Amino acid sequence: MNDSGAVKIDVLTEDHRAGMSAKRHAPRTPRDAAALILLDRSHAVPRALLGKRGKGHAFMPDLYVFPGGRRDPGDNRTPLARPLGDAVADKLMQRTKARFHAQAARGLAVAAAREMHEEAHLSLTPAEYEGSLRPDVSHFRYLARAITPPGQPRRFDTRFFTCFCDELGLDPSAIRDSDELHDLRWLPVDAHDSHPLPRITKVILTDVVKALEEDPSLPFGRAVPFYYFRNGHFVRELI
Repeated sequence: MNDSGAVKIDVLTEDHRAGMSAKRHAPRTPRDAAALILLDRSHAVPRALLGKRGKGHAFMPDLYVFPGGRRDPGDNRTPLARPLGDAVADKLMQRTKARFHAQAARGLAVAAAREMHEEAHLSLTPAEYEGSLRPDVSHFRYLARAITPPGQPRRFDTRFFTCFCDELGLDPSAIRDSDELHDLRWLPVDAHDSHPLPRITKVILTDVVKALEEDPSLPFGRAVPFYYFRNGHFVRELI
């Protein structure tokens, strides 16, 4: 551990290297991205929505991931039905560069909602705004952040949000496959070894389990694990 509270976690390294492409790619600046860990708590063990990426994808092919993707320029300008909670918005601004502004943080929440609609056909836009993209992100918790290691064909600085289906009136059975994700499934957050997941996805699901154990309501504004690669090691730091 260093003075900032960062902790090296070598447990990630071996599994990560096994999944890395053999070809090392030129340095790339990570692009802002967002993912939504949608939880169904109607079962004894909450379930998370994941889908399988196609084998033709350059990034994480044939692996099950949370719906999500990069933030598009228009996401910053998309209106919201209901905004992020203040605690979440404030936390998103921490450990960011000077050019990262409140609209960009807001755009990350829009990106997560938009990708959920595009990849799983679940709309977070309330009925009164049907026909447009105007999501309700007021229930989003900021759960984790992770930066793709160097040398990968794509690099993202991903913020992982989470919320419960019932908070938004979503029917878990309404999910439908898309061009981006197929074989969409609700997997128990503590039992997902039957499906191939990226190591970072497994780690973040472990964070979900711990957070639910601490408080099943998942309070807003809790400390956020931040994963990144430094000097040959994965590092976990709390924001």
